Amino acid sequence: MIIPLLKGLKLTLKYFFSKKITLRYPEEKWPVAPRWRGRHVLTVYPTGKIRCVACMLCATVCPAECIKIVAAAEPDNRKYPESYELDLGRCIFCGHCVDVCPRQAIEMSTVYELSEYSRESLILDKETLMKPPAERYVSEKRKAG
Repeated sequence: MIIPLLKGLKLTLKYFFSKKITLRYPEEKWPVAPRWRGRHVLTVYPTGKIRCVACMLCATVCPAECIKIVAAAEPDNRKYPESYELDLGRCIFCGHCVDVCPRQAIEMSTVYELSEYSRESLILDKETLMKPPAERYVSEKRKAG
């Protein structure tokens, strides 16, 4: 009868004096692996021009069908996405869109804080996807504060 009590007390004391692993979440964050699949980002050339050539491969290969692209052409017949929408509410973060892109126009960042108050906020347009994710959340906090 006393042996289980002593075993329980031993276990309690073992963890009572060990190093704490709790993080104070908003201030402290867990480091993520460099290959973490977080929020998507559309990349641009150093000139500021979008890398995407609207080949539709990312939308075709997406198993969740969360990417919608409307293509347009410049006067020199170079295609570009007139509109590019990605629905994070449907996305399964598989990374197929990144793997299939011939121009490395879409990447996945390590940002994992993607919660929003409405589903409409999870639909990201071309301009939002071209901004780095951390910048977007910092600017929203500045507006609120």
